[in-house]
Amino acid sequence: MEIRTLRYFLAVAREENMTKAADILHVTQPTLSKTMKSLEDELGKKLFTRHSFSIALTDEGMLLRDRAEDLVMMADKIEKEFLSLDSITGGELYLGLAESYHIRYLAREIHSLKERYPGLQYHITSGDTEQVTEKLDKGLLDFAVVCELPDTRKYSYVQFPEPDVWGLVLPAEDPLTKKETIDFDDLLGLPLFCSEQSWKNDIPRWCGVRSAELRLEGSFRLAYNASMFVKENLGYLLTFEHLIDTSTDSGLVFRPLSPRLETKLFLIWNKYQTFTPIADLFQQQIRAAFGR
Repeated sequence: MEIRTLRYFLAVAREENMTKAADILHVTQPTLSKTMKSLEDELGKKLFTRHSFSIALTDEGMLLRDRAEDLVMMADKIEKEFLSLDSITGGELYLGLAESYHIRYLAREIHSLKERYPGLQYHITSGDTEQVTEKLDKGLLDFAVVCELPDTRKYSYVQFPEPDVWGLVLPAEDPLTKKETIDFDDLLGLPLFCSEQSWKNDIPRWCGVRSAELRLEGSFRLAYNASMFVKENLGYLLTFEHLIDTSTDSGLVFRPLSPRLETKLFLIWNKYQTFTPIADLFQQQIRAAFGR
């Protein structure tokens, strides 16, 4: 199975039309159809359901699409890495980032590196620890930012200069805004929003076994989406300070938890990873800047 064939397949899957995909790929429609038929024969599975004017992926086709996207992304990454080996005027960085106000430290170092190497290009993927480490393990990312202590058997890391501080985002008119901090008893009975990862790890770290007394209304990977539910009075959001706009006109307020709950942030990479020149420079710069 060739990477070119997978590129053809992804174009067909995206366009849901063989003729349109052929135009985009600059090949003839019969050539593309023959290539897709050969791919189905090679895999021994039907990848498409063909209709009069469109095609749809079968379950097997959907599985191949997910795998092909990773493989094509990896092929592109390898190609760009080799192109950059002879030149450190730039290069490609691939980063997976957790949500945090302190990503600003990382952005600051990328800006500094780009001033010295204007040819630097960077690609950002956002997600929780599970999402970004999966891509890191597959080699699709050079670095990932996570909100829990890394597995030192697999990863090297540096710790960010500051931790994130936990609190509650609530509607501005809510009576709890009169309090300067939110304690455990304030949360009892409230419909709470939180990321699944943090609900399992961070909240129990704060209140111990009593976390079972709290009510999870819904889990969100993105704090911004959860804040929209808070605005519509569907619940209260447990999240990091500064992630959500709680300025005067926002309609939302942030109150820190008491006792104070903090989460450390880490930049990680595979322990035995071979870096491109630009990625190696970035790693050295981060170590120097973060003092690790």
